[in-house]
Amino acid sequence: MASPTPVYYKQNRLKQLRAFCHAAQTGSISEAAEKIFLSQPTVSLQIQALERELETTLFERRGPKIRLTPEGKILFKLSQPLVEGMDKLHETFAAQQGLLESGELNIAAGESTILYIMPGPLRRFMELHPKIRVKLHNVTGGRDGLSRLRADEADFAVGSMIDVPDDILYRPMVTYNPALIVPPDHPLAGRDRVSLEDISPYGLILPPPSLTTWRMVDLVFRQHELKFKMALEAGGWEVIKRYVELGLGIAIVTDVCLTGDERLVKFPLDDYFPKRTYGIVLRRGKYLSPQASRFITLLEEYYAEREADRPGPEEPKGG
Repeated sequence: MASPTPVYYKQNRLKQLRAFCHAAQTGSISEAAEKIFLSQPTVSLQIQALERELETTLFERRGPKIRLTPEGKILFKLSQPLVEGMDKLHETFAAQQGLLESGELNIAAGESTILYIMPGPLRRFMELHPKIRVKLHNVTGGRDGLSRLRADEADFAVGSMIDVPDDILYRPMVTYNPALIVPPDHPLAGRDRVSLEDISPYGLILPPPSLTTWRMVDLVFRQHELKFKMALEAGGWEVIKRYVELGLGIAIVTDVCLTGDERLVKFPLDDYFPKRTYGIVLRRGKYLSPQASRFITLLEEYYAEREADRPGPEEPKGG
């Protein structure tokens, strides 16, 4: 049976847990020390004291890097929300008093999300809470966004997910449809609808193969025993739309990026490609600051209103 915990250990437990959590997030004692403005030996001593108190080993040490043991993973899951809650106690207390007037909000999102999903809700949030500083972290791909969440560099992320890791929560909030876009003078532009066979002979402008869109196009064409032609590879919906307008190829996109002002002809591709959802991405067990909770609530309300007002299925063709 473990001996009673000395009083001084209890008094220092928050410091020990804070050192432990930052070391777990960074995988490095020295990086954790930099984040919490302590010396490396101090952080090491705090973690060692915690290990002695709990009579367990929390990290596997492999050179300069460290990894959580199974016991360490359990403690991290328990202690991370507590440490974050204590660190943001002042903001939470102010929010409970109705004083949500300051603080910082960090959101990770890809370029398309920042351009097409965020502007409306962000404008509404900034009008309601002008003194809260918002930082948008422009991430490239889902993995980059997840690494920001896991390192606590972002309160949450907004984006589209297909495969959701065990340590992540994904809450879809809005759905968009797949579409083919062609320039007005393209041979396909005069048709009532198009099939994959119709698309196959023409060069596609696609994002890099590392991104979901390319992989999905490749999968769907293979499932239908068809091949597609690449005209060119380009990143970002705005670039792709512009190049289609210039006649450099045609593209399969998600209609989140289509405003109706483009000089393009659009065809729905719902019969071939799945719809794409965008939503809130959270790390399990993450403490949400009042600022983050407020923005998420506003974001979900905004898109609930938009979904309710959305028209029914559109005509096969449009400009």
